[in-house]
Amino acid sequence: MTTVSNPSYDPISALYDEMARQMGDAQASLEGARDLARTIAGSLRRTKRLVLLGMGGSHAVGRALEPSYRALGIDAIALPLSEQLDAPVPLEGRTVIVTSQSGESAEVLRWFADGHAPADTFGSTMEPNSSLARLAPSLIGAGGSEIPFAATRSLTVTLALHAAILGELGLDLAPTLEILRNPSLADVDAAVVRFNSVSAIVTSGRALQGVAEAIALGLTELSRLPCFSLEGGQLRHGPVEMLAPSVGVVMFRGDDPSADKVTSLAQFVAESDAPLILFDASGRPPVEGALCVPCAKASGLAAAFSILPSAQRFMVDFAASRVPDAGVPVRSSKVTRVE
Repeated sequence: MTTVSNPSYDPISALYDEMARQMGDAQASLEGARDLARTIAGSLRRTKRLVLLGMGGSHAVGRALEPSYRALGIDAIALPLSEQLDAPVPLEGRTVIVTSQSGESAEVLRWFADGHAPADTFGSTMEPNSSLARLAPSLIGAGGSEIPFAATRSLTVTLALHAAILGELGLDLAPTLEILRNPSLADVDAAVVRFNSVSAIVTSGRALQGVAEAIALGLTELSRLPCFSLEGGQLRHGPVEMLAPSVGVVMFRGDDPSADKVTSLAQFVAESDAPLILFDASGRPPVEGALCVPCAKASGLAAAFSILPSAQRFMVDFAASRVPDAGVPVRSSKVTRVE
């Protein structure tokens, strides 16, 4: 197997390869998940409460999914698994989905070993032979684990696995399937240039805050710059004091009721000296002063699929413009086996 320790390994090309196949793998994952998705949906109809547990990109996926489950009447919350281990939310009477791309994260293994899993516990992983897949009935992403450092394809595939559950709960999957079959990738070269002088980045969304958090994580891992995420309301409440030419802001807007709030905050940021990029699936007019990256008009889960390819490409290309060995971890690893 090719790994990041192989001298001939090109991490940026590997990331491009993963992203090129992610929509096809997402479609296959959705179709392959239907049987177990039906079982999980049955559990959710009974419990009406869902806890999504994961670390890193797996937690960001949970955050991205919360609004979709809540819109269908499910009391959904995404928590870092480390937080659940240290200050646990009671899980009895709840459906739990544990996500780990490798199925081998240290927190996942300890959580199961310590006997915390309630009866209605399920997994989501990219590895059918992983510890997680053995410990709980698990949704399995198509195509196996991604090799490059920083999650791209695994994010999209995991969203698709949940789309199968959401479809069983009544979500109309037609918009999502249309985007998966006909994905679009915007030109992000100008966005990369827009951030050529920034030394820190903040990402922000409202309904798409989970996508914002996933992109912030990838930007941090790949570019090694301070990159963090604040939900739009939270960004407005004080942290806007940091806005400056050296602080890049990336915002996410979908075709949903939160678009007005995203637009208002984007206009506010655009009036500052901070360079602003707006990934936009709202179908609304561009925000003056922002570099708008147009994505297919979509709302809810479909908006995440619409925006992710272009946002991921920006994430990778920005890092490659700033770090000569972007994609080669120097202090961490693809699978974190130590808490």
